[in-house]
Amino acid sequence: MDTHKKRYEVDLEKLEAYPVTKRGADLLRDPLLNKGTCFTLEERKVLKLHGLLPPRVLTMEEHLHRIRENYDRQPSKLDRFVFLEALHDRSETLFYRFLVDNLEELTPIVYTPTVGEACDKFGHLFQQSRGMYFSVSSQGHFRKMMDHWPQDDVEIIVITDGSRILGLGDLGANGMGIPIGKLALYIACAGIYPSKTLPIVLDVGTNNEKLLGDELYLGEKHRRLQGDDYYDLVQEFMLAAHDRWPNVLIQFEDFSNDHAFPLLHKYQSRYLCFNDDIQGTGAMVLAGLLAALRITGETLHDQQLVFLGAGAAAVGVADMIVAGMVAEGFTVEQARERFWFLDSKGLVTTTRGDTLAAHKIPYARKGACGNTLLDVVRNVKPKVLLGLSMQPGAFTEEVVREMHKQTEKPIIFALSNPTSKAECTAQQAYAWTDGSAIYASGSPFDPVECNGRTIIPGQANNMYIFPGVGLGVTISHSRRVTNSMFYAAAKRLSSLVTEETLLQGDLYPPLKDIRMLSAEIAAAVWETSVKEGLTSEPKPENVLQYIRERMYQPTYIPYKAV
Repeated sequence: MDTHKKRYEVDLEKLEAYPVTKRGADLLRDPLLNKGTCFTLEERKVLKLHGLLPPRVLTMEEHLHRIRENYDRQPSKLDRFVFLEALHDRSETLFYRFLVDNLEELTPIVYTPTVGEACDKFGHLFQQSRGMYFSVSSQGHFRKMMDHWPQDDVEIIVITDGSRILGLGDLGANGMGIPIGKLALYIACAGIYPSKTLPIVLDVGTNNEKLLGDELYLGEKHRRLQGDDYYDLVQEFMLAAHDRWPNVLIQFEDFSNDHAFPLLHKYQSRYLCFNDDIQGTGAMVLAGLLAALRITGETLHDQQLVFLGAGAAAVGVADMIVAGMVAEGFTVEQARERFWFLDSKGLVTTTRGDTLAAHKIPYARKGACGNTLLDVVRNVKPKVLLGLSMQPGAFTEEVVREMHKQTEKPIIFALSNPTSKAECTAQQAYAWTDGSAIYASGSPFDPVECNGRTIIPGQANNMYIFPGVGLGVTISHSRRVTNSMFYAAAKRLSSLVTEETLLQGDLYPPLKDIRMLSAEIAAAVWETSVKEGLTSEPKPENVLQYIRERMYQPTYIPYKAV
């Protein structure tokens, strides 16, 4: 991978100056163009900036030094989040340069877990509007509203209805923090140009009593839209968005289970779209599982898997693992026989008596083997235990020790976000298995000292998958997003985990390499799109080089007046 310095070296004398139509204060107020005290003396002269800035011209490195000083001065993680968003609103280039240079440090601030707290307090922290809101009261006008967005070349939209924000539930319009955070990762991790992204909230109301009573809540104060009325509103949005930007990729994010699957099934064969909670999470967990099996020396066929949680994310994970088993020779039916799911009512079975949600039916067992997690673990003797339940502490010491009793190196993925929702901590998993567990979590945990060894817990973070998939889909001009693309992404990601990383206990490559990883995944997606006949864009001979050369680099470039 290129060194940090090489990634950002630009020969300014050879670089064609960017034409700018804005002047003076209008230019300084545009976060996409603003360079602040980095505007050169010549630029200040021709762009009418003289007198509007302190006289000294700074370098970007000096800018970054000042940002670091002020960032470190913030007293809490939430204060750091607010500081970074204020920077985001002033200068996109400086924000993304600071983020890319410090990705491992800043990701937990701009996204999970801190973004959860920021969403919870969104109306109280609000400073500058970003993105667009489509609400019930504006229904019937969505297409006209689309024209209010100034960018004509939007490539990626991340959209939420705020109904299932991380592990926090229904946050209504406060959920805007999620699309903003996801798109920040698209730009930092995959080099999507900031101007080509658009965060969106569908404000269909909220059933959160706290928000309905909050005088500073910024969404519409009514109960959530239900039934056909809800789907009609989504349909109007989809039609309007694709009329305004026919080739835009739409990523559904943090929709509740009752809507996530129906929306994906309705639109995935008609539009360029995917659901990150279902498909992205599935690919990310499959990649971690494939890496874990390199440690145990086993195959997917050897595994019996128990899931605590049977929502959209859990079933998305299972579907992706099933795809992996099918690729290794199983039928779909044979693969599904290796899975056991528990939800809030116990083991998911065909004979339980309640009405199962449609997405659970393919994994419902015909017979019982206990109704508690401990009973199922004892009877099934799984080698893999996955938690997507939002039940902190659900992987008890007794459950984890029972896993260890059944297999030498139990694979334990406690994936619920944020950290406070994890089914068990990394420290607990290692302590209860004498350091033998192969562990990953949804949010980051610090390294753990166990039996004289420093173990680095894996973080199964979707940012390993969705930015590269989005980059691959858009740069190849694919007409659809398919599950095969996510499977290819998982395979490529797992292949990039080094033996050294596995020996440390981590199942994913270092985040510092994320731009290289995203380019690799984009290449795998492009190859899949070609195989499936979904693009007429010819794949370059050196696809990785082609992709890397077209990724956004956050550095200041010279301007010229027009």
